[in-house]
Amino acid sequence: MSGQTTSNLPVDSVATNIDQPSITSAATTDASRREPTSSATGTTELTGQSVNALLEHEQRKLETAKKLVIDSLRFVPDFPIPGIKFIDILPIFQNPAAFESLLEVLVLLIRERFGNQVPDVIIGLEARGFLFGPTLALRLDRPFVPVRKKGKMPGACRTVEYQKEYGKDEFQVQIDAIKPGQSCLIVDDIIATGGTAAAAGQLVELSDAKVMGYLFMIEITNLKGKALLGDKPMITLVEHDEEE
Repeated sequence: MSGQTTSNLPVDSVATNIDQPSITSAATTDASRREPTSSATGTTELTGQSVNALLEHEQRKLETAKKLVIDSLRFVPDFPIPGIKFIDILPIFQNPAAFESLLEVLVLLIRERFGNQVPDVIIGLEARGFLFGPTLALRLDRPFVPVRKKGKMPGACRTVEYQKEYGKDEFQVQIDAIKPGQSCLIVDDIIATGGTAAAAGQLVELSDAKVMGYLFMIEITNLKGKALLGDKPMITLVEHDEEE
């Protein structure tokens, strides 16, 4: 790998998972790297955010689509180790109606949070951010840029090191992928401890671009990963607290 710009970033990255949900709505942070943390029974909720610019019929559509999406999640006990309750998002992508509803929800939540502002670029994190990030970018008529583990992309890359629970890892983005001054929305499936999302934000800033905000399907609220992301806006579809 040539032409790397390296910045050390000592932040966390983890991912965990859960139990069956009730319903509410909110905003959040990172992490579907799936390294286990111990879990109790856990609760899961749809998250709720203040409505900015949605019309009444759009709000009804949003709530209906949210319900379909959360009903499509699968909750797997004792995976990947005993005591972890894992939220499996893959059934959403096996159901075209649920996948379409997910995209509708995410587009409406972006409108709700940012109004008429649309990000210039959607940044997706390896690997589950790739499941819906490109399709969301297409829906918004915006480019998609992947952030990947070191050594998986050709050409010159910027590199950021981040701290995980059990060691360090490195994220990269190709040097010409993000243009100076662009506003970027960073997306991933889950935010747990926040390290991977924070590392992606660092890569955006190293590219002389701007982090517009973060979008996650699920937040593990008791891991408090949101704290690593500063004051940037965050959008989350589902909140889960493993300690309740």
